[in-house]
Amino acid sequence: MSNTLPANNGLNQIGQIAVPVTDIDRAIVFYRDILGLRFLFKAPPGLGFFDCNGVRLMLDAPAKDNAGHGSVIYYKVDDIVQSFETLSTRGVIFEAKPHMIAKMPDHELWMAFFRDPDKNLLALMSEVK
Repeated sequence: MSNTLPANNGLNQIGQIAVPVTDIDRAIVFYRDILGLRFLFKAPPGLGFFDCNGVRLMLDAPAKDNAGHGSVIYYKVDDIVQSFETLSTRGVIFEAKPHMIAKMPDHELWMAFFRDPDKNLLALMSEVK
């Protein structure tokens, strides 16, 4: 049996990301009203769904025991300074100001990290020319 997958294995697009949260209503307010994500719907037993430009984000209260221990979600933005300022005025507390992570041949990669109400780590990322 080969350890490599065929080039066209069908795993080339993320359809949904789940984020564990402790309070679904508080999380929906944060992601919808503070971050400005497009809210789709709420479903039992404590799930909230958002559209992130074709990738669905599911907030998952039944998985609350894992809140704060999920993967980091990086939100790509065109102007990281403007996004940082906008979210800061909405009450988002960043761990540091936007800063360059790496200098690439054709751009600089900038990031700024923050947490949601359940301490899940999130980030803004921007490719600056």
